[in-house]
Amino acid sequence: MRVLVTGAAGFIGSQLCERLLQEGHTLLGLDNFDPFYDPIIKKDNIKNLLTQGDIQFVAGDIRDRELVQQIFTDFQPEVVVHLAAKAGVRPSIDSPEAYTAVNLGGTTTLLEAAHQTGVRRFLFASSSSVYGNQQKTPVSETDGVGFPISPYAATKRSGELLCHVYHHLYSMEIACLRFFTVYGPRQRPDLAIHKFTHLALHNKPIPIYGNGRTRRDYTYIDDILDGISGLLFMPELGYEIVNIGNGNPVHLLDMVEALEQVLNQKIKLEFTGMQAGDVEQTFADIRKANQLFGYQPKVSLAEGVAKFVAWYQGKF
Repeated sequence: MRVLVTGAAGFIGSQLCERLLQEGHTLLGLDNFDPFYDPIIKKDNIKNLLTQGDIQFVAGDIRDRELVQQIFTDFQPEVVVHLAAKAGVRPSIDSPEAYTAVNLGGTTTLLEAAHQTGVRRFLFASSSSVYGNQQKTPVSETDGVGFPISPYAATKRSGELLCHVYHHLYSMEIACLRFFTVYGPRQRPDLAIHKFTHLALHNKPIPIYGNGRTRRDYTYIDDILDGISGLLFMPELGYEIVNIGNGNPVHLLDMVEALEQVLNQKIKLEFTGMQAGDVEQTFADIRKANQLFGYQPKVSLAEGVAKFVAWYQGKF
């Protein structure tokens, strides 16, 4: 299968490309190496990709209509996995225009190019942040998402709506994957498990926002890749919104304890106020994914944290 992956140099994208190459697919990866975090990290993510199989790589922006149209015309993808986005809840509050331009404008550019060139299947990376501060748990795909609390979350929900428009108008097969707190090797350095590991190993205190009782449905990268693959290769796909999570939320202080056990050290804590835009908890109802393609997360938090730390210590 010919697959276009946007955000291909990122945490999820680079590992998805590796898996798809191992399965014998033909890929084109697109990434603009956004300096939100050091582009050298992304270049390192893909340094071995070009020797692993049939893959082209293009450095470019999803907002560049001419470039995107040329890629679709020349490469002729059968499916698109759209992972590229400006990431981060808190930074989106400071730069809402930039998040709107990339996450909505870029997604529209890709959907239109897919429509114009006859691409039938399109996977869009959404986020659990679209649920906002839900009191009901676990959250399911049928729960209301009308009250996002950050520009990032609003752009992800808007992207889902754009996807529905293209499904409705052109009968494109589209799945919107709501990812829940993805972690693992190559995780962005600003995210909790990576950041906490770095600080702990340098004997520095880690910041705890609020009282440490916020909960996150930490989902290991391999389980996320299983979710993407399950929808990518479903025999039939109309328009679906699907939670891809672990289904087992963990309090922040319990995550810190799991990290302490792996590192075999006590971690210093520095409590501070809650951050604007952060939700109090995420907890995925994953029954729909299980019913659609047998999704079943396999990696526990303890196992996943151990794998991350082993990668981190081998890398740095």
